[in-house]
Amino acid sequence: MHIPGSFRIAGGFPAGFALLLSASFAAAAATAEVAPPLWSAVEVSSEQIDRAIAAIDGLAHGLMERTGLPGMAVAVVRNDQVVYSRGFGIRKAGHPEPVDADTVFQLASVSKSVGATVVAAAAGRGWTAWNRPVAEMLPWFRLSDPYVTRNLTVGDLYSHRSGLPDHAGDSLEDLGYGRAEVLRRLRYLPLSPFRVTHTYTNFGLTAAAEAVAAARGTTWARLSQELIYEPLGMTSTSSEFSGYLARRNRAVGHVREGGSWVARHVRQPDAQSPAGGVSSSVKDMAQWMRLVLALGTPDGKAMVAREPLVEALTPQIRSSSTSRPDYRSSSYGYGVGVSDDGTGRVRLGHSGAFLLGAATSFALLPSENLGVITLTNGSPIGIPEALNASFLDMVETGRVQRDWLTALTPIFAPMYANPGVLAGRPRPPNPAPSRDLRAYVGTYANAYYGEAEVSRAGNDLVLALGPEPKRFRLSHWSGDQFAYEPVGENAVGTAAVWFRADSAGRVRALEVENFEEGVRILPKRRGRHP
Repeated sequence: MHIPGSFRIAGGFPAGFALLLSASFAAAAATAEVAPPLWSAVEVSSEQIDRAIAAIDGLAHGLMERTGLPGMAVAVVRNDQVVYSRGFGIRKAGHPEPVDADTVFQLASVSKSVGATVVAAAAGRGWTAWNRPVAEMLPWFRLSDPYVTRNLTVGDLYSHRSGLPDHAGDSLEDLGYGRAEVLRRLRYLPLSPFRVTHTYTNFGLTAAAEAVAAARGTTWARLSQELIYEPLGMTSTSSEFSGYLARRNRAVGHVREGGSWVARHVRQPDAQSPAGGVSSSVKDMAQWMRLVLALGTPDGKAMVAREPLVEALTPQIRSSSTSRPDYRSSSYGYGVGVSDDGTGRVRLGHSGAFLLGAATSFALLPSENLGVITLTNGSPIGIPEALNASFLDMVETGRVQRDWLTALTPIFAPMYANPGVLAGRPRPPNPAPSRDLRAYVGTYANAYYGEAEVSRAGNDLVLALGPEPKRFRLSHWSGDQFAYEPVGENAVGTAAVWFRADSAGRVRALEVENFEEGVRILPKRRGRHP
């Protein structure tokens, strides 16, 4: 039955009964504290929130002691006020400089949510719209289906429903291609059905951001500065890697090696800056959370139009794939995750992860006008998510309900698992011999990856890939199969390479296992034949 705020009683009831029932319903409605869609059976008191905030120090220290994490920072916003902002630990292992509320961290994919507010601000000024076709603003950008190219909107790319493959373009970034060239090459990828499924793509979202900036005649970094960072006083925030490097008070990324955290890599994310390239402090990000929770009007000052911001914060496509009916599903707005928590309240949030050394997460509870953000300088194992979940447990129930780090760690483990056919396998003791190495030498290419040059170096083969070619030694495995060690953010260990021959025994193509589906085969263009 649809009850649109009031109801009529059909014939069959005595008139007096109908009047009595109507009066009772009206009285109940007048005294109800919240509308049914906002109601939760689990009450949250002000004192409970106070206790949860007071417990953050202990939660942070406990997680750092368990994991050895070098540093983290946490901030909490409540009722349009910053009520907690603090750093813990050190910026770099082996160095004494402490993390504080002003320490700048790389946000990784939390950048998507920050960028969504930039787009919402631009939309409120009439410069763009979530439903505006990208092709109108970025005419050179195309995907493999002409219909999709014509109809693809900013919102389609910000909700990851374009049909692009999972993490499309990331492998090109690892090879050294810049933003414009990665976006240009997305047109060579096969697409799944348009607007049907949620498939996460850093460079798809980046294309939307580039289109919005192009419509304004500026760069994404400048647009972000103009619309969000400067008005909010986010003086430590930047959408350029150079801005991160310019901050003396910055956290350095760490990875775990042999049980210790080591500052081994520096992640340069400019190619996908709108999706993963923002750097900021919890002090600055607290101001951003105030903006979001106030629906664009922190301190009562209108900064971002309410309607396009609310669009970003509400479900646009289901993001979870569940196999059983008792699972709570989750959705994705525009650059923001939307879900229902264990008390029935809506939670907004996003996590960010660089395998090369950053893990971040924020969670907003709009019904309580409350938000928490945790930034860390270690690769992702669930630490910021565990802190946020533990804090919100205390907010909503008065105590931490479970060991969230133990529960979340298995979710992150697949990020480090090598899915390749050679993972964990020793080289065959009696491998089939290879061809004469001269048979493999030559130039291979497809439109997506460009040229791949295979050459000899003594008794080895070397594969050169990328715009400023990266060189990889190919180790013979068996027959026409070789192995190599990829590099970059998405490298998780040994991958296989196959040389494909025709019926006459002539090598005709190169297939690289960890390349993207549909484009991993590079035909041979020129070279020797046996």
